[in-house]
Amino acid sequence: MPTPLPTFHDVLAAAARIAPHAHATPVLRSRVLDELAGCHLHFKAEPLQRAGAFKFRGACNAVWALEAEQAGRGVVTHSSGNHGAALALAAKTRGIPCHVVVPEGANAAKLANIARYGATLHPCAPTIAARESLAAEVQQRTGATLIHPYTHHDVIAGQGTAALELLNANGPLSALFTPVGGGGLISGTAITAAAVAPGCRVFGAEPEGAADTARSLAAGERQVDFIPDTICDGLRGTLGERNFQILRAHRVDVFTVSDADTLSAMRWLWQCLKLLVEPSSAIALAALLQQRARFAGQHVGIVLSGGNVDVDALPWGNA
Repeated sequence: MPTPLPTFHDVLAAAARIAPHAHATPVLRSRVLDELAGCHLHFKAEPLQRAGAFKFRGACNAVWALEAEQAGRGVVTHSSGNHGAALALAAKTRGIPCHVVVPEGANAAKLANIARYGATLHPCAPTIAARESLAAEVQQRTGATLIHPYTHHDVIAGQGTAALELLNANGPLSALFTPVGGGGLISGTAITAAAVAPGCRVFGAEPEGAADTARSLAAGERQVDFIPDTICDGLRGTLGERNFQILRAHRVDVFTVSDADTLSAMRWLWQCLKLLVEPSSAIALAALLQQRARFAGQHVGIVLSGGNVDVDALPWGNA
């Protein structure tokens, strides 16, 4: 029998569970960015979350939802960076082991974060198949519980708490934008928005070089056979099956964005909000700027997902 999809009740339970550990991040405003976008923007500043990204919400919820005996055997995941760091920190708050399978060539700053929080790193080839295979091996060898980066029930519910805080503090909003990689954040956001603000549409922002979610929603079935080619290292994962079901159920639309437009938005955010955001986060603003006419004059929320930038490899180029 299929596992039930997360509900808003699960999001509320997650909010209570993570409250002693996670930050309630601020919502930032900018008159300059409002003028640029032609609407009223409300930025949920998840780069200020513990471990530097929204991922701590879902990881923390999953870790603290485990029964004591199960938790004692530790947790394992595969991650290009932010989820791995978040799970490592969440495991540290509970005093349990954490194993993270990391693809070769991952963002150096994110790998440093994972190690700093005490996880054991397991390098692998930079493919989803290699990541999943090695994670399964580690799980079998250690008895650790697999906390998938975006399909895990408690991870999705935990990610929905960012939108819960945003909508409770700054509603009503006409629309809410988040980045899309594997689909954990946008799934939790869609579940939350449907319950708290039914009139608020949820939109995703996805790189042109990793646009499997947009293709899948257009086709009515998952189309995840692709090789990602984008500077947004946090958005190279493939859309999860459960996430796809949630997005279809809530009629979420996804816009695709060029890396050049994403880097331009990243610069705007650095200059106007004085907030360190990574490309995988800035893409949400880039998608909105691409759709200015559609959202003119509206109040729009944007979840800025993370700020773990490798400052030794700033990607400005000619953007």
